[in-house]
Amino acid sequence: MKTANLAIVFTDIKGFTERTSRQTLEENQRLLQVHEALLAPLFKAFGGRIIKSIGDAFLVTFESPTQAVLSGIAIQDRLWHHNRQLLEDEQIHVRVAVNVGEVRVEANDIFGEPVNIAARVEGITEADEVFFTEAVYLSMNKAEVPSQEVGAFELKGIPGKIRVFRVPRAPYRVLAPTPDAVLPSPEEADSLPPFGNLALARVESSLDLGQRAAAGAAAVGQGAVAVGQRAAAGAVLVGQRATVLGKQARTATDALWARTYAKLPPAITTKVSSTAAGWGVCAVLLAVVLLGGWLLVNSGGPAMRAIRDVEGATGAEKVTRVNEAKRLIRQEDADQRNYLNGRLEEAQGNMGAAVVHYALAVRKDANGRAESRLISLLKHEQCAVRTGAVEAVASLRLESARGALESLADDGGPNDGESGGFLGLGTCDSKKAAQSALKRLAAD
Repeated sequence: MKTANLAIVFTDIKGFTERTSRQTLEENQRLLQVHEALLAPLFKAFGGRIIKSIGDAFLVTFESPTQAVLSGIAIQDRLWHHNRQLLEDEQIHVRVAVNVGEVRVEANDIFGEPVNIAARVEGITEADEVFFTEAVYLSMNKAEVPSQEVGAFELKGIPGKIRVFRVPRAPYRVLAPTPDAVLPSPEEADSLPPFGNLALARVESSLDLGQRAAAGAAAVGQGAVAVGQRAAAGAVLVGQRATVLGKQARTATDALWARTYAKLPPAITTKVSSTAAGWGVCAVLLAVVLLGGWLLVNSGGPAMRAIRDVEGATGAEKVTRVNEAKRLIRQEDADQRNYLNGRLEEAQGNMGAAVVHYALAVRKDANGRAESRLISLLKHEQCAVRTGAVEAVASLRLESARGALESLADDGGPNDGESGGFLGLGTCDSKKAAQSALKRLAAD
């Protein structure tokens, strides 16, 4: 029997059961997709290992209690940024509870009283808060994590009373170790998230999966090539119902993506015939697409300009620009918001959430922007991003991605074979993922 002294984190969504009872199956699935895409990368960024993800709940372990609490702080601030663009009944509010102790470790589970205590503390944690036990308080680095005692509680099935602490709201004297970290003014504090980006600022660089401007240029070029290929080939099927293979998923990543995309709503299947179109028409179409792409990059309307302003911004300025972009996105047509939200997530380096938004936008984005964006990510420099895009285009059955998938299946990409697959699970191998995706497309 293997044992280990670990920090245990439990999270769940406030009011999830009531919410699912009044939402459609499609709405419930979308809620879980976005929830997972927002939280899972942050667990990984702070060194966490996801043991279970059941419905709206996560069970995660950390070797460091300090990192465990910091991940909870980062999650609450990240959700604050996310919720600012949504109506109240569409927002996601979670509870985060942390305990530490010696647990019995098995292949895909952990057991012991510390786990039970963490679960009980999660039951008394308020939404948007991070609660932790006295054991965590005594073992964590107090210079990095502010704390405030909540009280002593009798928890069901746990002998004696357990002292519980919480992370108080910002501003703090304790600051994230970044060059531009400064105490906000009272005016700025009103526009900052509840924990002042204390933890989120620590991992922004690791979550920023780089070269977004290059990815934008690649999206335009990829979209133009895809249109040219479709015109020359004669027909293409777009946005078929997102289903997964009936066989058992071979990896944890396969299983997560199967759950994420299996119940996406049906898309309208469109067949564009170019039998009567010659190469002259194709060339004109290609030129139009290139011109449209240029206009998109250089103009794109107020929302896109605001999104581009987010790139490169830091600190309070970044928060302000993100909030302005969210405000402008809310003013856009409903069928464009998923794409724009994906672009905003990408501008902030939140690639998991970006892929989810692009996938949801494919069925509504009539001009193919989201589709082209997903395809462009198949050439991203980060293996985890490529793998996530592969799973998305395969689950959505995007025939227009076949050429890019074939290139990836033949040549692979940087960092293949290293640890850290999409959502931080397993080993990343975009080449193998592309080969598997091509088999799915061939099976249709």
